[in-house]
Amino acid sequence: MKHALLSALAVVLLGICFIPAVAAGEADYHVGEGDVLKVTVYDHPDLTTTVRIAGGGSIIFPLIGELSIDGLSVSEVSEKLSAALADGYIVNPQVSVFVQEFRSRKVVIMGQVGKPGLYEMSGPTTLLELISKAGGLSRDAGDRATVHRKVDGREQIIRIDLKRLLEEGDSSLDIPLVTGDNVFVPKAGMVYVTGEVDNPDSYKIDDNTTVIMAVTKAGGFTNLASKGRVKVIRKVDGKEQIFEKVPMNMVVKPDDVVVVPESFF
Repeated sequence: MKHALLSALAVVLLGICFIPAVAAGEADYHVGEGDVLKVTVYDHPDLTTTVRIAGGGSIIFPLIGELSIDGLSVSEVSEKLSAALADGYIVNPQVSVFVQEFRSRKVVIMGQVGKPGLYEMSGPTTLLELISKAGGLSRDAGDRATVHRKVDGREQIIRIDLKRLLEEGDSSLDIPLVTGDNVFVPKAGMVYVTGEVDNPDSYKIDDNTTVIMAVTKAGGFTNLASKGRVKVIRKVDGKEQIFEKVPMNMVVKPDDVVVVPESFF
């Protein structure tokens, strides 16, 4: 009988030890004004409650009163509540914290997306998830994005190669966003290809696009093309410059015009 009681007690104690302090996957989330928290105190249903973080970053909790938690992680909130309740109120309190509503995490995305603007992040959010929320990339979006982030009062700029992320599936570039991030997706550089090509039009380019690559984007040379007399028209300091008989490996720049003339023969 004694052995059975000891075994039962061991099971109960083991269960208490493994009560999670925070909901899975949210321990590192830092709370802020407007967030709504569900707080559960094991074996004290009268203390289980839902609280909204006020403008000063504090909550009002039974027995404790006002408690400042602004900027703490969810796990730190749990620890702070446990310590406060243990200070003369409850012996060995077991507290779990769950974020019911994420209202303090706001980020901005501007530039070449469907719906630029301010977004609330409902939980951990990556760059691709934000772009998706913003309606995806526009047709004119460039191959790079920048994330402007404040770190210890200084601005940090994170440059993301969208082409590697989207076309090559490099998930290391799908970075998690933090409160206050500003994401900018610039317009792609465009080159204009005209003359003896199959599809004269404007085309997106990157930093390494050459003349022959631009021509290929335009469907390639026609049978009448004079491949040796291709020229590039470029604006330099507001003035037009014409580069005659350019090599096919010449790198083009945004707003260049590639002209493929007709062969005389």
